[in-house]
Amino acid sequence: MKNLERLFAEKLLKIKAIKLQPANPFTWASGWKSPFYCDNRKTLSYPSLRNFVKIEITRLILERFGQVDAIAGVATGAIPQGALVADALNLPFVYVRATPKDHGLENLIEGELRPGMKVVVVEDLISTGGSSLKAVEAIRRDGCEVIGMVAAYTYGFPVAEQAFKEAKVPLVTLTNYEAVLDVALRTGYIEEEDVATLNEWRKDPAHWDAGK
Repeated sequence: MKNLERLFAEKLLKIKAIKLQPANPFTWASGWKSPFYCDNRKTLSYPSLRNFVKIEITRLILERFGQVDAIAGVATGAIPQGALVADALNLPFVYVRATPKDHGLENLIEGELRPGMKVVVVEDLISTGGSSLKAVEAIRRDGCEVIGMVAAYTYGFPVAEQAFKEAKVPLVTLTNYEAVLDVALRTGYIEEEDVATLNEWRKDPAHWDAGK
C-alpha cells in the first residue's frame, strides 16, 4: 500500500500542480528563484481530490493533536482547506491575514477566537515558514495555544525546520519535496538531469543561480 506522501504526490503530478522550469525559474514571495513550483491550490478544482485533502488533513489532526477547539487557515491559500476541515470537525474557523485590513475593524484575524482555545493551523504550503509562523504569532497574541500545524506540502528547507523548532510548533504535512521528486522521477515526469538541478537548487535556494 502506498504511503500518504507518495499517494498525494502522484495526485498533484496528475493534475499538473507541480511545475519544473530550470531555464525560466519562478520568483517566490521571499524573492528566491526556484526551478520548482508546487501549486496545490489546484486541488480545489477537482472535487474528489479536494475531498481527499479535507479527509487526510482531518485525519492527521485527530491522530496527532487530540483535543482541538478551533481551526485557523492562513490567508489566502489555506482558507478553503481550513474551512472544509473545520466543517468536517464541526469546529469554529478563523483565518489569519498577512497584514491587518486597512479599513473597518482592521482585523488581522477574521473570525472569533476565545483566550485559552487550542488551535490547529492549516496551511497549503511551507517554504521558508515565515508567513505561516506569523499567523501562529497572531493567534498566540490573541491568548490562544497553537498546538500544531498541518500543511499540504513542504519543501523541507532547513531554515523552515529550524524556525518551526524554535517556535515550538509541531508540523505535519500530506507530502513533501522528497516524495514528489521520487514519484516524478519514477513516473517520467522529470529526468535524471532535472534531479541534479533540483538538488543543487535545494542546497542553497536563497542564492541559487539558474544560469550556472
